[in-house]
This record gives sequence, structure tokens and C-alpha cells, in this order.
Amino acid sequence: MKIINGANLTRHQRNQAAVILAEQLPDGWSSLAEAADEVMESLEAGRLMLAAEDASGDVVGWVGALPQYDGRVWELHPLVVRGDQQGQGIGTILVRALESQARERGGITLMLGTDDENNRTSLGGDPDLYADLPGKLTRIRSLHRHPIDFYRKLGFQVVGVVPDANGVGRPDILMAKRIGI
Repeated sequence: MKIINGANLTRHQRNQAAVILAEQLPDGWSSLAEAADEVMESLEAGRLMLAAEDASGDVVGWVGALPQYDGRVWELHPLVVRGDQQGQGIGTILVRALESQARERGGITLMLGTDDENNRTSLGGDPDLYADLPGKLTRIRSLHRHPIDFYRKLGFQVVGVVPDANGVGRPDILMAKRIGI
């Protein structure tokens, strides 16, 4: 497997990236056309997109990021790995490569939002996250394989939450880590 710059993807590989996105994150991209639009947006000037390519040249995962705060902060958006390739370290490799690329562009912090639309964390389903929000943030945990555990293993910390980002009781959990100084 090798990591390639998204700008170097062929049309076929861009389509593979869109298929992975639509299949793995259908709550965010409910159609292949929406996913294809996201792939193209990830390739816009100033943004970062990296893809994991297997030995046969197929895209098996990809990560995107956009600069915030004059490039000092980069928002990871999105990260996806093909279903049959998950659990093999591809996501970790992609995030590490993204950290390096963002740092080279002056990034100090890498941040992300990881939604809980299906009650997969201790925050999901709570109709009033505003009640004792600081306490709830200190006790947050994954209940059903939520990505929060994956990101914590990579050094990210919970830095906030948008309580009703996706509807009542469906928060967006904000995570970040320092990648440079």
C-alpha cells in the first residue's frame, strides 16, 4: 500500500473514493453523486486529500482536510476506509500522513468533528446535553464502536461538543491534537 496525493488520482480512482465515502458514511453522503461532489471539493486548491492505494492501484481509503485560522488549524474531513480493509491500520497511516502534510503547510493543530447520530457514545440520545455539559464531556465514552476511540488512540482529545448539531440528542463531538509548533 502507498499513500498518494489526491491530485494524482485517476478518474477511476476518484470514483472509487466516492463509492467508499457513500458506502461507509451514508448519513453524510446519501448518494454516489453527493460523495463524488465531496471528492471533487477535497481536491480544490488549498485543501489536502491523500489516498491509500493497494498493490493493484485501487483506492482503499482516503482522508481530506481544509485549512482554518490562516492554516494554523486543519480540519480533518472526511476519513474513510473501504469496509473490507478496516482494522488493518490504513486509517492510522492516512491520518499520520495528513498530520505530516498539514504540519509542512504550517499547521499547529489538527481538528475534527465526529458525529453521534446513532447513540454510539454516552452523549448520543441525551435530549439535554446542556445540563452539566462539562461533566458529561469528562465522562464521554464509546458505547458501540464509535470513532472517538480510534481518534483517541491517535492522540486526539475531546475539546468540545455541538449538542444538537444533527437534531436533538445527536451531537457533533469536536476533537483536536497539536501537530506542530
